[in-house]
Amino acid sequence: MGDNAVSAPTAATLSGRESFAQRLLTGSVKKSYDPVVDMNWDAPLDPDKLFLPPELVSLYGTPLWEAMTPARRRELSREELANVLSVGIWFENLLNRLLLRELMAGDPTSRHAHYTLTEMGDECRHMMMFGKLIERIGTRPYWPNRFERWTISALQLFLRGSMMWVGALVGEEIFDALQRRTLDDPQLQPLVARAMRIHVTEEARHIGFARAALADRVPTMSKAELQYTRLCVAVAAPLFVYLMTNWHMYARAGIEKGRAARRLARANPHSRRALGLGAANLGAFLDTQGLMGPIGKRLWRRRGLL
Repeated sequence: MGDNAVSAPTAATLSGRESFAQRLLTGSVKKSYDPVVDMNWDAPLDPDKLFLPPELVSLYGTPLWEAMTPARRRELSREELANVLSVGIWFENLLNRLLLRELMAGDPTSRHAHYTLTEMGDECRHMMMFGKLIERIGTRPYWPNRFERWTISALQLFLRGSMMWVGALVGEEIFDALQRRTLDDPQLQPLVARAMRIHVTEEARHIGFARAALADRVPTMSKAELQYTRLCVAVAAPLFVYLMTNWHMYARAGIEKGRAARRLARANPHSRRALGLGAANLGAFLDTQGLMGPIGKRLWRRRGLL
């Protein structure tokens, strides 16, 4: 054997990071989905069922909600789902760009790199699934305004190292926790429930990957990186939550004063409680890693996330 030949590592010789990535790769082989073939896009929509469970609709429990007819509530749930899916598409687009950048400096033979590529493939299929679902439920996507587009594009400059994984967790865990509460809701459209189950199954691996990568990095952080990461943690989740309430979705649902409805939704204790439950596990994890500083706790509480 020549001097440059390198034998492939066995499972026993893989590092902890590589061993974990290998387990995720194995799990991906056993359970992954293709929305083109694993979703019945021709199935009829139920004319009486909602597109989000009522307690996850932003106006749930408000006087405006109580005054709505069942048909108007259904329409609002349809538009809110379209907005949530649109935010998901923006986020997964950004995440794939960040992951691709990481691969430029990584070892292309590593299990870590191979799982990164696998996750990117998952995210591409999720974006397709979300786009097809928006079309199938009979509405249109929501585009970020000019300021939001600038902010999303600028995030690529700031989400580096530890912050890339914080950003991944903010986008994945809050959405994932809310989805898990809807999977078996009898009021939910079956097609929507199926899409959420697929997303939850694959996102569980993505969340584990991001948590492990962040936990590995924390002990090596400099004091400056730690302070920077805490600052970014403080604003990341509130920004994500801000994007979840788009005034245009209220207007499309037939509510005349869309901006007033958005203000009502953001102050709605039911909506804040739902988001708080969605962010609970993420907040606890970031706190145990020492990444939730006093400013972060204050801002998260102000948005109802703690």
